[in-house]
Amino acid sequence: MHDVVIAGAGPVGLLLAGELALAGCDVLVLEREPAAATPVKAMPLGMRGLSAASVEALYRRGMLADMGVADVDAPIRPRHVGHFAGMMLNATLVGDLPYRLPSPALEGMMTSLEQVESVLAARAVDFGAEIRYGIEVSEIDPRDDGVLVNGAIPARWLVGCDGGRGAVRRLAGFSRVGTAPRFTGYIALATIPDLDKLRPGFNLTPTGMYLRMHVDGHVGMMDFDGGAFDRSRPPTREHLQSVLRHVSGTDVTLTELHQVSTFTDRSVQATAYRKGRILLAGDAAHIHSPLGGQGLNLGIGDAMNLGWKLAATVRGHAPDGLLDTYESERHPVGARVLNWSRAQVETMSPGPHAAALQAFVGDLLATGDGVTYAYERLSGQANRYDLGSDDPLVGRNAPDFRLKDGTRLGDLLHSGHGVLLDFTPSALFRDAAEPWSARIRYACGPAVDDLGLRAVLVRPDGVVAWTDARDDVGTAAARWFGRE
Repeated sequence: MHDVVIAGAGPVGLLLAGELALAGCDVLVLEREPAAATPVKAMPLGMRGLSAASVEALYRRGMLADMGVADVDAPIRPRHVGHFAGMMLNATLVGDLPYRLPSPALEGMMTSLEQVESVLAARAVDFGAEIRYGIEVSEIDPRDDGVLVNGAIPARWLVGCDGGRGAVRRLAGFSRVGTAPRFTGYIALATIPDLDKLRPGFNLTPTGMYLRMHVDGHVGMMDFDGGAFDRSRPPTREHLQSVLRHVSGTDVTLTELHQVSTFTDRSVQATAYRKGRILLAGDAAHIHSPLGGQGLNLGIGDAMNLGWKLAATVRGHAPDGLLDTYESERHPVGARVLNWSRAQVETMSPGPHAAALQAFVGDLLATGDGVTYAYERLSGQANRYDLGSDDPLVGRNAPDFRLKDGTRLGDLLHSGHGVLLDFTPSALFRDAAEPWSARIRYACGPAVDDLGLRAVLVRPDGVVAWTDARDDVGTAAARWFGRE
């Protein structure tokens, strides 16, 4: 019997598989596609943006080099901040970012779905996970001690990471709530001889939106048709040309269509992320407009949060209720992202009301407070789990503390253990951590910048669980790591 079967070998499923395998779990990943590589995952259609929080997750597991990111500290003030509803944000206006320290991961990055999946798949397999392609989950038989998948694959746990139209959610009977789509979106690679008729970058127009990207012929567009066209029929060259002319207000010509994909802004979320021994993560749990790359980043956060908790449950040392915190922590984050997506769509909609909203939002985004707020939302830095503490650092992504001997928190998290950093150092904290030595790494020494703290306890997902300002470390460790 496998400890965990994961449906879906996208980034979320593969990251989760790596996290579980790192902890010693027997993991099988089932992917309905016959092979890992497909044209739409490669550049340019496969281009994706990873937020600072997602790059931070990769850093904490030692994958930056594999992603082509240099292991050097980025400045605390970001150089690039993205956009809201197609309105680019001015990085120079971003204000102070509390609780942050220089880190190789503070900036986000552009990559491709192909590269992300390649790195995550290799890591999962290296740790012992198995990936089988060309197998779709078609049958689920929940049992008291596990789940029988496809009538022949027994598992103690099943996780659906198979997308918004995936089988696990439907077969397991998870309910969803949300809102209907407003538009059909298109990403295309085409031959456009009169490309100069399209302005570079995001362009909001009276009839929709189009985006001319840096690769010639790589365009995106949003047609506010209520999502009627998406997946209703194959998009032809003639149809794409008609839509592009409509939303751009030009007579631009597409002479050849090479690749195209469609999407909508349908925004729905599962009402629960767990049903018995079946869980959902990524798009299987929530779908929305891909504006700003929030879907991929939201899913990466799901996998990081769920991985160590499910592994502890499988290995038998999870404290009571630990797995339940996956839903209680991640469901509110998903709901906020869905509302962020809806706000962007409403702002980009055609018509005089949206035009007035665009002007209003544009004014806000021209201020330091407005840009800082938007950046913190887009980057994931605004996320803070409610862990029952009024300490402003508890529940947040931990700053990348660096000891004066060169040891960095991000490096200490590579093993997937929790970390207790003792800046004093003090026998009090060392002795308190001893009962959890198999699951918490203890590191001591003065820090380059300790933010005024004597010690900090960090969960395996990089979230601050405790600081010396509140309670005692033993209480916090027992809550998150149980006992032998």
